[in-house]
Amino acid sequence: MAHTYATDVLVVGAGPVGLTTAAELRRRQVSCRIVDRLPARLPFAKAVGIQPRTLEIWDRMGLVRAAMDAAVPMRGQLTYVDGAEQPRIDLALPPEVPYGFAALPQYETERILEEFLTRYGTRIERGTELVSFAQDADGVTSRLRTPSGAEEELRTRFLVGCDGAHSLVRKGLGLSFEGGAFPEEYMLADVEVDWDLPPGYGVRAMHRDGDGAVDDLLVCIPLPGSGRYRMSMLVPPELSTARQAEAAGASDGVAHGLEGGRAPGLSDIQAVLDRLSPQQTTASAIRWASVFRISHRLVDRYGEGRVFVAGDAAHIHPPTGAQGMNTGIQDAWNLAWKLALAVEGAAHPGLLASYDAERRPVGEEVVGRTVRHATEGVQADPADPATLMLREAQLLVSYRGSPLADPPGDGPGPRPGDRAPDCGGLTGPIAAYPLRLYDLLRDRGHILLLFGSGHGNGNGHGLELAEAARESSGGRVETCVVLEADAPAGATLLPVYRDSRGEFARLYAVEQPTAFVIRPDGHLGARLCPPDPKQLAAHLAATFAATHGAAADLD
Repeated sequence: MAHTYATDVLVVGAGPVGLTTAAELRRRQVSCRIVDRLPARLPFAKAVGIQPRTLEIWDRMGLVRAAMDAAVPMRGQLTYVDGAEQPRIDLALPPEVPYGFAALPQYETERILEEFLTRYGTRIERGTELVSFAQDADGVTSRLRTPSGAEEELRTRFLVGCDGAHSLVRKGLGLSFEGGAFPEEYMLADVEVDWDLPPGYGVRAMHRDGDGAVDDLLVCIPLPGSGRYRMSMLVPPELSTARQAEAAGASDGVAHGLEGGRAPGLSDIQAVLDRLSPQQTTASAIRWASVFRISHRLVDRYGEGRVFVAGDAAHIHPPTGAQGMNTGIQDAWNLAWKLALAVEGAAHPGLLASYDAERRPVGEEVVGRTVRHATEGVQADPADPATLMLREAQLLVSYRGSPLADPPGDGPGPRPGDRAPDCGGLTGPIAAYPLRLYDLLRDRGHILLLFGSGHGNGNGHGLELAEAARESSGGRVETCVVLEADAPAGATLLPVYRDSRGEFARLYAVEQPTAFVIRPDGHLGARLCPPDPKQLAAHLAATFAATHGAAADLD
């Protein structure tokens, strides 16, 4: 039966995850609509931490400059226990990591992503709600309720639910969402204070009872503006909404997010500061405040057929370490490039199944780790400080064992499935300044990166490898060469750069000719040493369809 598709993908939910999904799809020339039941962007600084890995993603997309202009740096954390200052935590990363930690109110993150999306002619359809959906072998039929109350039927190839902890898409798929809720309730507030603590540092102040348990807590994250912080603290009994929520009975039993009831006032915030602030200070200029609750849950699978979930629709957990929104953005990016190939008819039949295979283990690890950190403290983590910092920055997320990654093998340096590290000191024949590797990757899809002498020569092995990549992907893999600083270049029939400072060779641990396949999401798919065209073609066959033009079948 033939079907006419009004658009390729419907994205439900216009938070950071939904906007990332839509923006990456449109950047890859996939038609989509994005709907959100809310009439306007909420002015709440909920998720505020921006991880270095998210900034790398935004660099690849081409919007990192706007984010850096709006954000403030997160330099570390000051910790106080029963009024006594603890050792300062500095958020230091290796010099080859291109971005540090940052803080940005969620509504600003959404603004930046929305403005980026409008460049491609796509706008959020606000006040529009998904009512129901049904899928078949060829597509998804969704019913939408528009701001006027009228209902619309929409036919798409795929549906992506980025609609939060109470996701209708998740419920419609019948996905389980196992976990539980924390008994504590918290206040959130966006305020200004007049202390003179070091700028750029978060503040965590705790009081312990006679048994050593934390019975009072204040956590402050710096925001753009003079003395401005997003603060969270335990809720006093008079502001508790737990009994209200239990009496009302949550429709899905998921106690997570902002609650109704009386919002905290400036006096409630000041009372906590009077007890726990490391310096005497006065709170002012409150922008908003609310009570919120925390649950920890994970879906049993990230999608089924032509319908997928991402972000809070798939995983919720404590906000420890600012992992939630950033993990959701990586969900979106992982899924979007795969959907784009599927829409083109260029995807291997199992490509979309790799979304669950790669991202659900990440969600499981993040939920487990944030729950441990929330209950036992980050200091109880057995990892060494350098590893802990890289993991919190989300730079250690790996897809080793993925159906899209070759066996990792042995040896130093990044292996298939790992994040492709950045490096500097790459020089070309035209630019008078050195480039970073991420400059070469920006705004591109799959890249075949050839390291070693001979690849730049017109009669060399490099052209054979480039041709194998082109044929195996239908022309969707670009090739470039990195030569040792003193290697002869020969004829430059492929783009050639020199590793003038030896950073690429050191960070990738290569001493002989090697071929790397770097995926659109910045992870290595293959590391071939020695490079072999047949092995390269076999690797790419797990991603790309053997023939092009017809819509890809689904597992």
